[in-house]
Amino acid sequence: MIPAALRIPARVLSAAAVLLAVAACTDTSPAASPSSPSSVSSSAGQQRTSTAPASTAPSDRNTAMNIRLTIDGHPLDATLNDSAAARDFASLFPLTLDLEDFHQTERIADLPRRLDTSGVSDTSAPRAGDLAYYAPWGNLALFYRDGASASADLFILGHVDGDTDRLATAEHVTIEAAA
Repeated sequence: MIPAALRIPARVLSAAAVLLAVAACTDTSPAASPSSPSSVSSSAGQQRTSTAPASTAPSDRNTAMNIRLTIDGHPLDATLNDSAAARDFASLFPLTLDLEDFHQTERIADLPRRLDTSGVSDTSAPRAGDLAYYAPWGNLALFYRDGASASADLFILGHVDGDTDRLATAEHVTIEAAA
């Protein structure tokens, strides 16, 4: 059995290895960026058309780390994107939080500390199932309904994979790296 003092560094090293592997497999050469409209597959499996040249910088909605949420005793898989804020959030795992409703759209909880949001610029409107960080308050938001609009202060960290119905009534959540 691994002593408790070594579990967190081991998880951080595992997360770092995953992030390095993803970065190593990503082709960011200019030749990989088309200059004409292209069809891009979203994480929901839908097709959308891009009218601008593809960026060589990874989108904050690209998934990079599998995580497990346990909501009121029920497990739910999710994925974090490859943003600085999501990586900093993962460094807090395992994390147990008490949730409360906010605007009948999201469940929120205070994080133990503020997250690093440097270099994060995705201002997409939150969707049902998104995990997000609201920088002015330093809290985590689990959206169970689509958000009204994008906000420069709201950073999407990842997305729940599957049914988000439990999020609407969730009172407690434990978040950890997936095994």
